[in-house]
Amino acid sequence: MRIRLLAVGTRMPGWVTQGVEEYRKRMPRDFALEVEEIAPGKRGKNADTTRAIVAESERIRARLRGNERVVALEVGGKAWSTEQLAREAESWRLEGRDVALLVGGPDGLEPGLSARADQRWSLSPLTLPHPLVRILLAEQLYRAWTLMVGHPYHR
Repeated sequence: MRIRLLAVGTRMPGWVTQGVEEYRKRMPRDFALEVEEIAPGKRGKNADTTRAIVAESERIRARLRGNERVVALEVGGKAWSTEQLAREAESWRLEGRDVALLVGGPDGLEPGLSARADQRWSLSPLTLPHPLVRILLAEQLYRAWTLMVGHPYHR
């Protein structure tokens, strides 16, 4: 199973790339994490936020593959403990499909894209900076994998 993180935002600081890469390299090939950056919509003083959200969502849709399980990361999604994430990940693996995790831009995902998702997951009710979300996701996926295989890291 491959897990693709489709995240709006480009040119992340080095500490973000290094943090994500640290966890990516620990994961086995059958639970690999790939990060794909999506160009953000134009925002500015007189920019149309709705148009930016729609543009981002169209770019995300273009990257989705036909049989992937789509999980939208949203504040309004379901919160999972690490143990629950491990159970979800195990069910994803048993399902035999790859997984696409979607992280929208500063204004979130377009409602139609959110509705298209198979699941909606909330990392936290807090507002988290998008660069930090990438590292948090990578670490939690690694931690879930360690639970799945009985490795002591999760303690």
